[in-house]
Amino acid sequence: MEVDLILKVAGVAMIITVLCQIMSKSGRDEQSTLVSIAGMVVILILIAEKVGTLLATLKGVFGI
Repeated sequence: MEVDLILKVAGVAMIITVLCQIMSKSGRDEQSTLVSIAGMVVILILIAEKVGTLLATLKGVFGI
């Protein structure tokens, strides 16, 4: 498993968490929600290639 991908996902998650907490404390709950959704999209983009590789491997193994 690639450690750099795990570290990237963890880093993005920590940054998004801090930003959401700051926005929440300042009374900007709507922007906080949008930031958390944007963070999830960024993380999904980071892992999309690996999921595609996993599905291709599964197709090869099971012959689907």
